[in-house]
Amino acid sequence: MAMTGSKVNTADIFPCFSVKSLGFAGFCCQWLLGGMLLLFVLHTPAYGGAFLSGTEKKELYSHGTEFFHQATELSESDPAAAEDLYQKALLRFERLVEEGKVSNGKIFYNIGNIHFLLDDIGRAILNYRKAEQYIPNDLNLAKNLAYARSMRPDKFDTQNKEKILQTLFFFHYDLGTKTRLSLFGLAYISFWIFAGAKIFSRRPFISWGLGVTLLFAILFGTSLIVESRESIMKREGVILANEVIGRQGDAESYQPSFEAPLHAGTEFALLESRGEWWRIELPDGRGSWIPAKSGELVKKE
Repeated sequence: MAMTGSKVNTADIFPCFSVKSLGFAGFCCQWLLGGMLLLFVLHTPAYGGAFLSGTEKKELYSHGTEFFHQATELSESDPAAAEDLYQKALLRFERLVEEGKVSNGKIFYNIGNIHFLLDDIGRAILNYRKAEQYIPNDLNLAKNLAYARSMRPDKFDTQNKEKILQTLFFFHYDLGTKTRLSLFGLAYISFWIFAGAKIFSRRPFISWGLGVTLLFAILFGTSLIVESRESIMKREGVILANEVIGRQGDAESYQPSFEAPLHAGTEFALLESRGEWWRIELPDGRGSWIPAKSGELVKKE
């Protein structure tokens, strides 16, 4: 697993705006402005304050990378020394996140790699998922995440409803955010080119082009908006405890939900938080209660 570079990044800001009916001209203007705003919003980072100076961040990253490479060289000849060096690298990368406020896909990717090499599948998957928020189209990340998922003990079948949606709206699930954003921009610009051409010509192919480009702009635009809303509203997490017994209620006195315990690396959707307990939904649609301390959310509240 190759280590990667670092660049400070934070979450995107999605401003809200209202739309009033102003007739066809107003609709066209707002459609144009709305599309431009969507393109701008999806590329606009928000920067938060940092507790570490730029020099300290560079030193932490440099030392972490150096410890990682040293550990890799010793992994076969001296596993104990390699593990110690991996831990030192991990501490430095985690300081970048916690104290330096470096919300960066490459850093989370590196942290995930180290946890995987330390046989901590739960935290490896968690940090790969965090990295996925910032670098969703990274092929190496996708491969590492898929491999880590294949190593976890719990296996689940996808719900039929989810399979149908993935088939019907394949472009939403199979194409990366950047690809869909580019296609939306292309369709959107093409729509206005055809709209301008229609003023001077009534040829049938212009009307067809206008309709097709409008359709694709709506499809890809809607896909991007849905993804943005899901990233804000959907709360997903990963079980980090080696084993946790899912319960039918929010206390140890309730009966287990399943015959076998859940294990580290199992992903879930958080449905409800009640004190020190979480009500979760597993990938196959089954629900259960688990202690909140046994897992962590991909995006912290």
